[in-house]
Amino acid sequence: MANVENKEVLLRISNLKQYFPLKKGRFVKANDGISIDIYKGETFGLVGESGCGKSTLGRTVLQLYKQTYGRTTYYGRTLGDLAPKYMLDTVKNLPKLRTKWKELEAKKDQLEAEYAKLSETEQYAKHAALDEARKLAEDAKLDMTKIIGGFVIVDDLAPVTAAYESYYNVSKQIVNLAMKRQDIQADHDEAAFLLKQAKKDGKGADQGKVNSLAAQLKEINQQIASLETQQKQCGKEIDALRAPYEDNAEFQKYDADRDDGVDLTRLTYNEMRQLRRDMQLIFQDPYSSLNPRMSVGQIISEGMQAHKMLKKNDARMQEMVLEIMEQCGLAPYFLHRFPHQFSGGQRQRIGIARSLATHPKFVVCDEAVSALDVSIQAQIINLLQDLKEQKNLTYLFITHDLSVVKYISDRIGVMYLGNMVELADSQEIFDNPVHPYTEALLNAIPTTENEEQEDLQILEGDIPSPVNPPKGCKFHTRCSYCTEICKQVVPEWEEVSPNHFVACHHKLHRVKEMQG
Repeated sequence: MANVENKEVLLRISNLKQYFPLKKGRFVKANDGISIDIYKGETFGLVGESGCGKSTLGRTVLQLYKQTYGRTTYYGRTLGDLAPKYMLDTVKNLPKLRTKWKELEAKKDQLEAEYAKLSETEQYAKHAALDEARKLAEDAKLDMTKIIGGFVIVDDLAPVTAAYESYYNVSKQIVNLAMKRQDIQADHDEAAFLLKQAKKDGKGADQGKVNSLAAQLKEINQQIASLETQQKQCGKEIDALRAPYEDNAEFQKYDADRDDGVDLTRLTYNEMRQLRRDMQLIFQDPYSSLNPRMSVGQIISEGMQAHKMLKKNDARMQEMVLEIMEQCGLAPYFLHRFPHQFSGGQRQRIGIARSLATHPKFVVCDEAVSALDVSIQAQIINLLQDLKEQKNLTYLFITHDLSVVKYISDRIGVMYLGNMVELADSQEIFDNPVHPYTEALLNAIPTTENEEQEDLQILEGDIPSPVNPPKGCKFHTRCSYCTEICKQVVPEWEEVSPNHFVACHHKLHRVKEMQG
């Protein structure tokens, strides 16, 4: 794998939390503060024991579960492409948001001052509260600076607010016209297809409908082009407001946070639906995930219709479905058959075809091969690899099988009880595991390569309850390296070698132990 420094981020997940409510104010803490980057064109493998929160993370990233806390930023579209409502709300409510940020900063500073006066033992008990205060203050700042950057420190916000409102309004007009254009484009393409078929069959054909729709498309494209010129002008006006602060160090510090990614957690339902075709899911169970009352053709075309790539009963539907079926290794005569007529491997190919029919950029493969026979697993993995290269896809590949994830993944993240505990390149994880939990998972893999291999080292104990997880490092109840700090303080997520991250209080000791 190429160095991650040379890759573009597609998804940036920051302090993601996903809690599910129970009775009496209690929660299942399925994901509890996860921060990772997923790069364009890579396969990010996610491993851990059953119940650690892997599938929940995949579905939360797709916003199928409403994220409890944190930020998931998608860079496959820009703020200008989508014009989300939260962009306008942030600009209009800047004074109120800035006041909230200042209050959280003051509280954080107070806790830090108190923390510094405590003994090491007392600091253990206060560490979690201070860490939470730091994250709240940082998130409140980023809610503003991601959009307006250094303007967060400017006293006179009126010109800034006006400039950003103009940019938003023009962007929203472009989005609405683009959606209208998509509908007309579907009608035009169908009419052109029917015209071509009629000429091929030697029948009389009317060019009028195609010409009329083409004229409408041309007019909309001209309107969009004009608005895009206005959008660029609005951007220049914002840059002009920024120019006087080029030498202001504080302004530049906050301006460095500014980016054009879309925060999925702040989108409305309809705004998220616009991104659904970009982000798809391959389900674990190839049996229950397919509607038994729908034919293969209906299953695969459903997403295309939902996202208005084609209309219901569009003449092009069969041709488009057959094309994706061929890419996924499905015979044309499967088109009108139903799910119960297929094997598990064939059903999973249908599920893959359904997910890829909308031409996504990012796909969550949620235990996509775990329900299949070993011989079929290899076929499906090879298919996913081929499709990734052909369509420039990015995968989040969730599995509990380390041997599978090693084969398909560029990088591997290891999860335990809702937290990420280690992250590195695939080969690095297998060659130099640092976290005791990663080491335990690797020691439990059966192998025939070494005839003198000792018995498998099974990790003792059960995963604690996600409703009431242990204090400090959640793995300390099963870890042979556990000390007092492990029982009290949550370990920091740190880089122990280039692109190798781990959350463990004894990571440096573990690295030296393996090196020597």
